[in-house]
Amino acid sequence: MSTYQSPGVYIVEEDKGTKPIESVGTAVTAFVGYTEKAERRDGGGELTSVTGQAVAVTNWSQYLDTFGGFMEGAYLPYSVFGYFQNGGSRCYVVSVKSLGQSPDPELASPATAMLPAAADKVGESLEIEAKSGGPAGNEIKVTVKPEEDETLFTLIIDSPAGTETYPGLTLGKGDNNVETATAQSKLVVIKIAKSSGTLAERKPKEGTYELTGGKIETKEVTVSDYRGKVAERTGLGGLTAIDDITMLAVPDLMASYEAGEMAIEDVQAVQQAAYEHCENVKYCFAILDAPPDRSPQEMANWIREANYDSKYAAIYYPWLEVADAVKGRGTVRIPPSGHVAGVYARSDAERGVHKAPANEVVRGATGLPIQVTRAEQDMLNPIGVNCIRSFPGRGIRIWGARTLSSDASWRYINVRRLFNMVEESIEGGTQWVVFEPNDRDLWARVRRDVTAYLKTVWSSGALFGSTPQEAFYVKCDDELNPPEVRDLGQLIVEIGLAPVKPAEFVIFRISQWAGPAAE
Repeated sequence: MSTYQSPGVYIVEEDKGTKPIESVGTAVTAFVGYTEKAERRDGGGELTSVTGQAVAVTNWSQYLDTFGGFMEGAYLPYSVFGYFQNGGSRCYVVSVKSLGQSPDPELASPATAMLPAAADKVGESLEIEAKSGGPAGNEIKVTVKPEEDETLFTLIIDSPAGTETYPGLTLGKGDNNVETATAQSKLVVIKIAKSSGTLAERKPKEGTYELTGGKIETKEVTVSDYRGKVAERTGLGGLTAIDDITMLAVPDLMASYEAGEMAIEDVQAVQQAAYEHCENVKYCFAILDAPPDRSPQEMANWIREANYDSKYAAIYYPWLEVADAVKGRGTVRIPPSGHVAGVYARSDAERGVHKAPANEVVRGATGLPIQVTRAEQDMLNPIGVNCIRSFPGRGIRIWGARTLSSDASWRYINVRRLFNMVEESIEGGTQWVVFEPNDRDLWARVRRDVTAYLKTVWSSGALFGSTPQEAFYVKCDDELNPPEVRDLGQLIVEIGLAPVKPAEFVIFRISQWAGPAAE
């Protein structure tokens, strides 16, 4: 309370208006899996490893800068690309393994090439090795061109990083010796092979030669690598400190399984860790992938054996066929979680989080390895497997909207995600209440603010009811907050919502009608 010492007019500002509650974002996905690389430049311009760390990405170009492009054996690049393609706008990427580089130089084998001599009887002329280890060296090409002097030659070294040209080289001594002249190359190391014969016979044969054999001997990924550690901000544990993540996908869990690094029991352990993470942080939802090469009956058997039960997760079947971005032709099968997450984001933006993310086209999908029939979906849908189906003239669509929960109240994905949004929005928008005097005036202000927010949710079509009174209620009174509750420093507010459920089964009852009776 202000103190006034002298006569005069005093203006005092008081905050008695509503404190608006804004809906939080619902479409930020975290991807965990394999990438080509995992490095970015720090403030000093030096490249630093971000393996195991969550890195924010807002477009495909940013992803390429930090994590590289598409690679054999990695599903995460396809998933992130499909996420942006289907409507996603922001995500976090956690690379648990880099297939194109290794933090341990001893595990990186450089690409090499042996250039033959001009004379067949001599054998080999030059040994060429990429300066950097790993598959990047496989993109280097060396072209040999002869010169007028039969002992001299030109080397042209091509790579995506640039071209180096060295004219007037010789295998003899002097400044133009091939080893001496190319010592400053940023791409390769060249050595003269041991052989006998004249300089003209021993010089490299004209032609273009590709370096091969560059690879990374990566360590196997374990369940612990996926789980990570909260204290070290790695894996799933590293996502705990990031509040705006609302969806989670682990597409390369299936790559680990296909590579033999993990048994199917390990897959189940990581998927359980994923949805348990969502349950612990409360406002996240896990999008799980079905194992590869399962028939509908095998999928039904597996999901029953896995014994999943969570209102914070959904699983999708079968995989998708998309254009093979590595070979540049044909198609490749990938887990659907990344594309599905993009559909979630698109549906949220176009209709709202209350709309079930189903009966939506999956952009970028060219086909399905398995065409699920209605009878087969009759078997899968009741046990929480969301099918992706192809419909003639209507494209490939998500044709399911169920969680993995056994509780009928949380059967639908949109209901769970709607409550996630409402709960997080109210939690963030009522932080001002903490440490305020716990009296009836405060209760009224809380009721006012929460009611105002829920009216906007209702008007968006997210709640069932022709009036706000039918759609929700907010209670904060003496009954909920008796003296013994207030003495504990607690303020209890009760909120009830009537969420809109999806029309999963549309039934038209049609019968013959004789027409109106004659008068």
